[in-house]
Amino acid sequence: MSQNASINVRKLHRKIAPIILLPLLLTVLTGVIYRLGRSWFGMPEDVGKIFMGLHEGKFLGKGLVPFYVLLVGLGLIGMIITGLSILKVQRKPSKAFPKTEARGFHRFVAPLAFLPLLTSAVTGIAYRLGRAWFSLSREQGAVLLKIHQGAYLGSTLKPIYVLLLGVSLVSLLVTGFQMTSLLRKAKA
Repeated sequence: MSQNASINVRKLHRKIAPIILLPLLLTVLTGVIYRLGRSWFGMPEDVGKIFMGLHEGKFLGKGLVPFYVLLVGLGLIGMIITGLSILKVQRKPSKAFPKTEARGFHRFVAPLAFLPLLTSAVTGIAYRLGRAWFSLSREQGAVLLKIHQGAYLGSTLKPIYVLLLGVSLVSLLVTGFQMTSLLRKAKA
């Protein structure tokens, strides 16, 4: 990848980030709260439905849920792809910005979390769109949800997987936000 293409990928990554930050943060937090609440804390089903409704964007109206899931999921996939492209090209520290703890942590967590995050995004999108638009049966959808939630790891590890995935994504969102020009301008 040329230096010019690398700069364009970085710019795209920085442009997507502020747009996807709040919806992705809402989605990850409500998904983690739902899973941990149901698995570890005996969260009642009706309370769980509230968190799942927030997770899927039902506050926009039932008809917009698949679009919300699709856009948030594609935003995450876009961040993963552009982020990996940046990591692949930039093996040595950038001279343009001083290396910070946030940047170092972001660069450490991103390669570890990308595959589980990508898997979760793709299966979450496939489940919601499949059920809403392609008449996917509950049984077929259950396979996608099992992968989305890490249920294949068993009932003990499933909430731990969701928690680790959630903590990874929140840490990437926070450290990414710390590196944005918005925060640098506020400090100046």
